[in-house]
Amino acid sequence: MNSPHDPGATPRGQHPRSEAAKASLLTTHTLFRTFIVAVLGSFFVFQLDVNYLWLAAVLTAAGVVIGVVLLVRAARLRESRLVLFGTISGLVVSAVMVLMVLASAVFFNQIRDYQQCARHALTEQAASACRTALEKSLPTQLR
Repeated sequence: MNSPHDPGATPRGQHPRSEAAKASLLTTHTLFRTFIVAVLGSFFVFQLDVNYLWLAAVLTAAGVVIGVVLLVRAARLRESRLVLFGTISGLVVSAVMVLMVLASAVFFNQIRDYQQCARHALTEQAASACRTALEKSLPTQLR
């Protein structure tokens, strides 16, 4: 008789998984981990410096592609709800990242100048002057 803590035992009401199902689940989990790394990586790289915008864009694009593949795979193979919920949440974050990367690409020079100014600002007054300079450098519709 299998004990409840026996790793080889299957929970009540579930059928033992075939080797193909185990391999499919392992592939899905590997894709999910890769997706999470791409999404979080794009977010943190974006925070670094505007000069790394290209890397944030590559990681965001990779996250979107892997997320769509994972979403289709999780829905088609009826994988765990946690993977499905995590994928949908990650795709929402990726959509926001796409908008942020596009906005940063459009206003690349202004953001780069602001970051250089803010990096050297030692006082609150100097930081405020940097924000004011950024606002003046943006088009009037965005002020």
